Amino acid sequence: MPLQDHVAFRVSDMEAALNFYEQTLGLRRLSCQTDEDHHERFAFLELDGGNLELLQPLDESNRPVSFAKPTVEAPYCPHLAIRTGDLDAVADRLRERGVPIVKGPLQIPGQVRWLYLADPDNNIIEFVQWL
Repeated sequence: MPLQDHVAFRVSDMEAALNFYEQTLGLRRLSCQTDEDHHERFAFLELDGGNLELLQPLDESNRPVSFAKPTVEAPYCPHLAIRTGDLDAVADRLRERGVPIVKGPLQIPGQVRWLYLADPDNNIIEFVQWL
């Protein structure tokens, strides 16, 4: 049976991305390094059941490459879904830290509640609470 290893997001500024995921979302950094042979910088953050990899493309001189951020639009795919036991607390923490919520909280009564937000590069994160 296949096991999940990681999900990857492209980022334009590794330090800003790490700050967002560590300080704002509370993920724990596992590693961060530059692969000069393959012209990318990458970091891994811990998620239960797999990890999140952040990839920053570099040019031939190993300087950051700029790119167009994806548009944020429904149905908000692809996205990373993170389970929480208290969606209201997550929403409050995001608001306190000035992170705009793209959509939500939404609810299917008796089943699930969720909300969407975007990281600094418009990668979509969903927080989901199963009821």
